[in-house]
Amino acid sequence: MNLHPARLVSVLLALLVLALPGRAEAVRIKDIATFSGVRDNQLIGYGLVVGLAGTGDKKNSVFTLSSMKNMMDRMGVGVDADALKIKNVASVMVTARMPVSAKPGTRLDVTVSSVGDATSLLGGVLLQTALKGVDGKIYSLAQGPLAVGGFSISGVASRAAQNIPTVGTIPGGAIVERAIPFEFNQQDKLTLNMRMADFSTAQQIAERLNEAMGGPFANAQDASSVVVNIPPQYRSNLVPLMASVENLEISPDVAAKVVVDEKTGTVVLGRDVRISQAAVAHGNLQIVVRESEQVSQPGPFSAGQTVVTPGTDINVRVENRRLMMVEGATLQELVDGLNAIGASPRDLISILRTLQASGSLHASLEVI
Repeated sequence: MNLHPARLVSVLLALLVLALPGRAEAVRIKDIATFSGVRDNQLIGYGLVVGLAGTGDKKNSVFTLSSMKNMMDRMGVGVDADALKIKNVASVMVTARMPVSAKPGTRLDVTVSSVGDATSLLGGVLLQTALKGVDGKIYSLAQGPLAVGGFSISGVASRAAQNIPTVGTIPGGAIVERAIPFEFNQQDKLTLNMRMADFSTAQQIAERLNEAMGGPFANAQDASSVVVNIPPQYRSNLVPLMASVENLEISPDVAAKVVVDEKTGTVVLGRDVRISQAAVAHGNLQIVVRESEQVSQPGPFSAGQTVVTPGTDINVRVENRRLMMVEGATLQELVDGLNAIGASPRDLISILRTLQASGSLHASLEVI
């Protein structure tokens, strides 16, 4: 059996991918990097949602009144702006993400968000809205009934709400009318952009690609990008190459990092976080001050007056904890050491910052 040279190369590449040994904690290239030309484009437009049950914009929403007046004029209906009632209408911004490969007729999901003072978009229908790209050109048209995942009910003295009723979606509510002028198969080079910049990972990706393709086609440009020269047999036909390349597995390497979210008290420690031997003492000082007033009554038949005398009670409690030795050669030992002193997530934030200041924490500390 004779195979076409391009098909033979594809078969050999696929067999080589299967034959390469698996690696510990390996991930696919497609899960940690994106490819040049394979991206989404953001679209945005302004429109009107109608059919609301009195939850639309109020009378002082001038832009909604103006939009309704202009729409009626375009439809040949002459209306006095002062006579318009817009409580069932809401001005909205419509957004969507359009893949670079989308062609005319492709349907896109859209998100509809109120920009006025409407209280809910539940039950509304979006009128035809043009969605434009950053270049100002219209690429898609959106229209249809909204799906709102929340509600808001209010009365004279109380109000009940769940989720956000002023944002809704229309699954498949936009139809692409213009394709993005880009030909993926005409590229002579591909650039892999890594989501997390790391020199070791970039070099590992380049070596893995060269090993799989059987030649020096890939080169790491910097910590976050790898450039791949397209082999001659894949010119104008990149899909078979991409299907093989994106499923190659590597073991990404990242710098040791501790991420702290002070708003929620969340602490995440990376796998390679290390800590030198250190002594940690953590305790809380609690001071409670209570003010009270006492009434002093004069004796019977005396010339004294009734007065109010202030009283102050101060209670001081110091929580003493033992000095603990913490030495984490591994992440598990570090966690066990911090748990040994009864540290809560909030306490861990303070302890980790102090350890970094002392030079005992061998990781970058990032606060978000």
